[in-house]
Amino acid sequence: MKLHNLTPAAGSVKKEKGRLGRGEGSGSGGTASKGHKGAKARSGFKSKRAFEGGQMPIQMRLPKRGFKNINQVSYVAINVSRLQEIHDNYGLTDITKVALYNEGIINRGEKVKILGNGELSAKLNVTVDAYSASAKSKIEAAGGTVNA
Repeated sequence: MKLHNLTPAAGSVKKEKGRLGRGEGSGSGGTASKGHKGAKARSGFKSKRAFEGGQMPIQMRLPKRGFKNINQVSYVAINVSRLQEIHDNYGLTDITKVALYNEGIINRGEKVKILGNGELSAKLNVTVDAYSASAKSKIEAAGGTVNA
């Protein structure tokens, strides 16, 4: 096989229509391969997004439902047991958002809340956005500190 032998797969390349609407002798005169009349045969035709030919579009047929609370604050929940895993696997003693981001545990700009599920034996300094009362007591019982 050499470069001059290469050809596209059979049926993968179609012939261009060429110049449209330039007489019957060209093979694409008259309607210029656009069929007869209608909006799609006209110049400048552009279909509206979600247009269904005059039928009521699906986004208008379906009812509105619920709402998006613009004041909602969402947190990434990390349990105390997960903090123990992070300490064991990564050797972190200072748990901050930057450290969690650098280890790939959270994404950039996410808020973190520590929850109290599980056990903790490591002495950790935790600085995050929020924490539960049980998480705070478990971290402090293990000899660590909690800052928010």
